[in-house]
Amino acid sequence: MIDFSQFDSLIAMTTYFNNEEVCKNAIIETRWGVGEQQDVVCPYCGKHHIKMSKSGRFHCTACNHNFSCKVGTIFEDSNLSLVKWFIAMYLISSHKKGISSHQLSRDIKVTQKTAWYMLHKVRSLYAQNYSEVLSGEVECDEVYIGGKEKWKHASMRTPNTQGRSTKTKTPVFGMMERSTIINAKGEEEFMSYVRAMVVEKTDKAALLPIISQCIGEGSIVFTDELNAYNQVGEMGYEHRICNHGALQFVCEDDGSVYTNNIEGFWSHFRRMITGCYHDVSDEHLQSYIDEACFRWNTRKMTESERFSQMFHISIGLVKPNREFILCEVA
Repeated sequence: MIDFSQFDSLIAMTTYFNNEEVCKNAIIETRWGVGEQQDVVCPYCGKHHIKMSKSGRFHCTACNHNFSCKVGTIFEDSNLSLVKWFIAMYLISSHKKGISSHQLSRDIKVTQKTAWYMLHKVRSLYAQNYSEVLSGEVECDEVYIGGKEKWKHASMRTPNTQGRSTKTKTPVFGMMERSTIINAKGEEEFMSYVRAMVVEKTDKAALLPIISQCIGEGSIVFTDELNAYNQVGEMGYEHRICNHGALQFVCEDDGSVYTNNIEGFWSHFRRMITGCYHDVSDEHLQSYIDEACFRWNTRKMTESERFSQMFHISIGLVKPNREFILCEVA
């Protein structure tokens, strides 16, 4: 089996995955094993009676389907070289604030449209797992993306867009769990996990059901003074409020009541949009949010660990979750 820990740099990765055959063998070995232990499963009928043709494709004797190792992966409908796909995945996962389609097109010598397509295919791997609830201490906050009227000519500005107006801005709601991990030195280290999504409004009708679904009962929920959170304490949570309107940013004697972590994530997300992508449409905003959440939740991982995770998700072996984030797949 492939040792993904060796891919600690782009040079190491491209030196290994230097042709199409090596890339295909990597997919086959990771999905179905090596040599006598290889157990190829038909993606169409689920049977194991598979033969390999001289062309390198597989034939299922049960349903009579022919298929390649790319079936069931994000590479399935693409004629693009797997070498370029692997390089793109490495670049996308290793850049702290992402990479634009224009830059990716220059790096791997494809058109901008092809690079844009690849970026969104890879972003589909980042989809958040909403079945895994947050617990313990959880910060909640909302942010508004877009709608900077100051860059427009005075005659083109939309009136009354200040504050929480959604005329030109899109509301996004986020939750962040405060946690700890054991690092490589065996020491306990602070770690936070974020979950965020586009919402229609930031009222209690929109936010409270999300909180109920994504935060485990009995958790301590930290919010600002927004009225939409007033009933959080009646939902089985311990609700603590930090009144930002009164310039309170860290409350109580022990300094535990704050939403600084989730606000730090919003700051990072804004810089990612402004510095790398410049602007995003409402249609694709959730994909960029998923990408930002993936980067935040895997920020303690090395480049090789992050690439390993993306590779295993791309071929459909695993789904992203906290246990996978903390442990590299062998």
